[in-house]
Amino acid sequence: MGGDRVFKSLLVVVLVAVTVGAQEVQGPVHHVVGGDRRWNADSDIGSWLSGRVFRVGDRIWFTYSAPQESVVELQSLEEFQSCDLSNPIKMYTDGVNQIPLEREGSRYFVIGNQESCNNGLKLHVDVKPSDLQELPNPNPWPLPNPTPFPPQPKPEPPPEPKPEPEPTTPPPSASTQLSGLSFGLFVGLLLCLVGL
Repeated sequence: MGGDRVFKSLLVVVLVAVTVGAQEVQGPVHHVVGGDRRWNADSDIGSWLSGRVFRVGDRIWFTYSAPQESVVELQSLEEFQSCDLSNPIKMYTDGVNQIPLEREGSRYFVIGNQESCNNGLKLHVDVKPSDLQELPNPNPWPLPNPTPFPPQPKPEPPPEPKPEPEPTTPPPSASTQLSGLSFGLFVGLLLCLVGL
C-alpha cells in the first residue's frame, strides 16, 4: 500500500514536470485538414479552421480520395475567391499530401472540382512567424578591427599578499541554490508524500 502511494506521488511529480516543460518549448504542429472528415465535399473546413494558428515550420496534411478529388494551390486571393483553377502553383493528386509551411504569408488551397470549390471546399492558410525565433543579437554593432599595439614592457610581479582572516560564515555554494523547476518538483513530491 505504501509503495502504491509512492508510485502515485512520483507519477504526479513527473506529470507536473512534463507540463511545466511543455510550456517552455513547442515544436512544429502537423495539421490534418478537415480532421476525421478529411478533405472532401462533406467536410466543414470553416469549423475545423476556427481557432487554428499556422506557424512557419508547421505542416498541413491533405487526405482525400484520389483520383476523384485533388488539392490545388493557387497564387492569389482573387483566384481563391473566384475558384479560378486555370493558373495553379501546384496540383496534388496522390490522395495524401504533406505540405510544409516554410515562410510567413498567405497560402490558398482549393479542391480540384469546380463545383465543390464554388460550394466552399477551400482553405486559406495565414502562416505566422515561428515561436522559436532566433534570439536577437545583443550587440548590433560589430567590433572594429583591432589596431596593433606596440609591445609593452613586462610588469614587475606584485608584492606578496597578506593572508586575510577566514570568514566566519562561508558563502553559499552553487549546489545550495535550486532552480525554480527543481524547487517545484521537490515541493510537489513532498506534498504528495505527506498526503496533501
